[in-house]
Amino acid sequence: MNPLELARSVQDFVVEYRRDIHMHPELPFQEFRTTDRICEELDKMGISYRRMEPTGVLAEIKGKGPGKTVLLRGDIDALPVKEETGLDFASVNEGCMHSCGHDTHNAMLMGAVKCINQIKDEFDGTVKFIFQPAEETGQGAKAMIKGGCLEGVDYMFGTHISSMLDLGKVATAPGPTYASAFWFKIKIKGVSSHGADPLHGRDAAVAGSAVVMALQDMVAREYDPTQPMVVTVGDIHAPGRFNIIPGEYRMEGTIRTFSREINATLEDTLNRIAKGVAGAYRCEAEVTLDEVAEVCENDPDAFEIGKAAIEKVCPGGFELAKPTMGGEDFAYYTPHVKACFFGLGAKMPDAEGKVHPMHSGYVLFDEKAFEYGVALYIQVAMDALKA
Repeated sequence: MNPLELARSVQDFVVEYRRDIHMHPELPFQEFRTTDRICEELDKMGISYRRMEPTGVLAEIKGKGPGKTVLLRGDIDALPVKEETGLDFASVNEGCMHSCGHDTHNAMLMGAVKCINQIKDEFDGTVKFIFQPAEETGQGAKAMIKGGCLEGVDYMFGTHISSMLDLGKVATAPGPTYASAFWFKIKIKGVSSHGADPLHGRDAAVAGSAVVMALQDMVAREYDPTQPMVVTVGDIHAPGRFNIIPGEYRMEGTIRTFSREINATLEDTLNRIAKGVAGAYRCEAEVTLDEVAEVCENDPDAFEIGKAAIEKVCPGGFELAKPTMGGEDFAYYTPHVKACFFGLGAKMPDAEGKVHPMHSGYVLFDEKAFEYGVALYIQVAMDALKA
């Protein structure tokens, strides 16, 4: 059994399947066509599966005898991004794009299903495959866990393609690798008035702007400076007109850390800062905070299995990943099972030689990387079954 040769035997299928999925992206928990397509391919192979609610699929292949159970995961949702790549297979759904590469995860996992189905008489145990929806909202993994996907699982592995990592490289590390991600919303309520008569208003925009600045002090003065932390306000809106004192100011943002201890204090800290600062301007503040992803921690044993598999599939291709402040809902699996998550290199410059990041409408991925992704899924599953 040579995983790379198996992967190359299905490369044409993986590319074709990925391009079809790429053309028809769907937002979180709206991946109905995508789920239908997954089921269609599994039906062709006679693979046992369960369609999840409302979207997503859990499939499994049993080997020749009893043994461990390994779960492989790929996510399937897209983003509300306008595609600007100019590809022949660009999105036909206006304003929706697979700009985070989940179409490639879906395709590589399906390629792994095809290959592992071919060798099911060569191993003991069970390999499960989860085509997970709604990663971008942080809700998909929770739904799959609630649906029982982790029952009886000994090891779990997942892959995320990277437009910034060189082809043939795979990055991972033991311990925390992806930060927790929180989504906060703050509404400042003031009193609207004429722009020429601010005395009779309470300027929500001035108060809100002060809150934006004060939030940065969470990093500088509220918490341990040796602990990585990012506070970003990414969206602000004060409805009104050029000559009106706005009576309302809304902002949304994200907080990223690697500390569960810090995370437990965030709601109180946000409320204290927002309400205190707004109050100084005679305004009021309402705060909501939602967790999008926990800290993603790779299990040491699963990491060692993964590292060995990488070296077999991509000799010399292993890179020790640096922790990233990006969030990943694979994190929700890691407290329950020995798991490891990989970053797969697929750097692909555009016609002008520019390399674009994920979540960009211009991002490209080198399809040659699919062979390594499929082979890694196969190799790590076979190695974990024997661990």
